[in-house]
Amino acid sequence: MTHTATSSTAANAATAAPATRATRPGRTAAATAPAPRTPGAPGAPGAEPSPRSPEATRRRRLRWGPTGSLVLLASIIVTLLAASSAPTPLYAVYQHEWGFSPITTTVVFGVYAVAVLAALLVFGRISDHVGRRPVLVTALAGQAAAMVVFAEAGSVSTLLVARVVQGVATGAAIGAIGAGMLDVDRARGALANSFAPPIGTATGALASGFVVQFLPSPTHLVYLLLLGVFVLQALGVAALPETVTRKPGALSSMSPDIRLPRAARGPVAIAAPVLFSVWALAGFYGSLGPAITRGLVHSDSVVYGGLSLFVLAGSAALSVPLLRAAGTRAVMVTGVVTLIVGVGLTLLSLGSGGGGAAASTGFFAGSAIAGFGFGAGFQGGIRLVVPLVAPHERAGVLSLLYVVSYLGMGVPAVVAGFLVVHGGGLLDTAREYGAAVILLAAVALVGLLTAGLRTPQAVRES
Repeated sequence: MTHTATSSTAANAATAAPATRATRPGRTAAATAPAPRTPGAPGAPGAEPSPRSPEATRRRRLRWGPTGSLVLLASIIVTLLAASSAPTPLYAVYQHEWGFSPITTTVVFGVYAVAVLAALLVFGRISDHVGRRPVLVTALAGQAAAMVVFAEAGSVSTLLVARVVQGVATGAAIGAIGAGMLDVDRARGALANSFAPPIGTATGALASGFVVQFLPSPTHLVYLLLLGVFVLQALGVAALPETVTRKPGALSSMSPDIRLPRAARGPVAIAAPVLFSVWALAGFYGSLGPAITRGLVHSDSVVYGGLSLFVLAGSAALSVPLLRAAGTRAVMVTGVVTLIVGVGLTLLSLGSGGGGAAASTGFFAGSAIAGFGFGAGFQGGIRLVVPLVAPHERAGVLSLLYVVSYLGMGVPAVVAGFLVVHGGGLLDTAREYGAAVILLAAVALVGLLTAGLRTPQAVRES
């Protein structure tokens, strides 16, 4: 907290006042003087507050500071999304060991998205009532439990249980984290909300691939490492300052409610098609991207299984600082246009599916361009909506934006898995999926250009 010179002067005057105050008639100075205090006792001048006092607790928790709090909260989003993409390179390993079909891969991927959606709808607003820290500590405990289930998984059913637990914990946390970052600093918090998810998705996919490829216990170690990170982050959250005052209504907030503040309704209607289309592409790369990549590069290395998702999400993260100074309309239009161009290039590169250097180069180049569009579209949607809602509405509105995003990520991916098995196979499904993403993006672009982005004034912080 910044103290002005005026408040400092007032404080000094208040301290000096007893020394100059006249003694009332009939009373001695000794009678009016305060009783001496034992040096070092609570309340004595210069003494530290009692270790259990509210003041001491507040001081301990403020040691993080605004920047430290933002970094910790952003790191949790990174780890959550890294954990969600960590199984991506392992799908080929699981498929080889357990003998399941591509549709099972997309179901395992899609059930996570469904669990996130359910948690967002049920727990999305609860941190506005009980506080950010209790929700985050509970969610991180759930993530730690999911990592243990992953590490011990020996069948598809166990894998599905782990994905459900992981999805519920992620959905419960993500709205509280995003709102918490906005509580600390609205401008930097909005930036971190856009930057952290693709960073987490990118690092999780690639780091998991390297751990699986070059370190022992491929289906165990990556999850145990993530378990350790979640434990450390839970300890950090326990030391964070709480940014929300508790208020009644926690149980009623768990009843799914998709109502929006009036000021955010128009912007959400504009942002929703963009968010759905860009996350549909992310869903495709997360579920079927590894199989496509291995076919193009003619390699069974699990590193390649996570490489395409890394390129997509890494480019998405790069778009955030590069477009930070651009207007919201320009960011969203740039996102949709580059998404269309990038997906178009990847479809051309697939060709007949024969692979080779030229096809692989074109595919990864298209993935990078499409990823830039993914990041720009997601960033634009966040920037368009979140400044318009009051602090006590942030978790609920952010949760709704993530509901749209995870619907886009999960539903089309499961449909694609069904088409791979019962339709024309992997390549035909990839072409159809890419064409559908282009169509969705084109519809979003028309909406952007026709609706305009005249938005209400941002809510002022109290």
